[in-house]
Amino acid sequence: MSTSSTLAPMVEKLGSRSRLNLAEQQALSALPHHVVEFGRDRYFSREGDRATHCSVLLSGFAMCHKITASGARQVISIHLTGDLLDVHDGTAETTTSNCQSLSSAAVALIPRTALVALARDMPAIAIALWADMGANASILAEWLLNLGRRDARARVAHLICEMQWRKDAVAHRKSPCATWPMTQEQLADATGLTAVHVNRTLQSLRREGLLAAEPRKLMILDWPAMCDAGDFTPEYLQFGNRGQSGGERTGAFA
Repeated sequence: MSTSSTLAPMVEKLGSRSRLNLAEQQALSALPHHVVEFGRDRYFSREGDRATHCSVLLSGFAMCHKITASGARQVISIHLTGDLLDVHDGTAETTTSNCQSLSSAAVALIPRTALVALARDMPAIAIALWADMGANASILAEWLLNLGRRDARARVAHLICEMQWRKDAVAHRKSPCATWPMTQEQLADATGLTAVHVNRTLQSLRREGLLAAEPRKLMILDWPAMCDAGDFTPEYLQFGNRGQSGGERTGAFA
């Protein structure tokens, strides 16, 4: 077990949701944990596993998904550095979805009992965890709207805008690097489309001059137009003052 600053990405993420003083930040950093590294497309956990730990994404990208009896997959969330992957499972004895890496990734596993005890002893940490779960619920509600009421062009553009905004909020900067972690099949599973339909939609957005795309690379060229195409406004992400206004932002994935 480690008590180093390895958990700094989680501490910063929770601090962006609710104010934490130095003692509370130090208590979070000192939580017992061990780190596991994964290659691309590796499972962190599968639906129905015993839920003994909370997983924190320390680096890379990940997704959570569910699979129907016939084998169809629906991506239900995408995660970036600092995210708690399975805290939404609460007190359930087993995990409720599959969590899988989208890139090389490192995950810290924190015993659930230790996190619950800390939240019980320090109410500000409980509030920060509550705020983070509330933000995740807000994102899930927006995804439901995306799947149920937006057309294919808007679904794809909206998800790309969301990923851009969240990436920049985590990094506190815009990067010229343009690494995109999802395959077209995975993007299709997140937007309820086929991979062929996603490919055609990306080609259309390229022809319109809204983005540039290559395998595993994607860059937004016209942020305001992309927001219009995706019906995207960032308030549901609940990053407070960490984001910039949509009209000021252009950028790429890093």
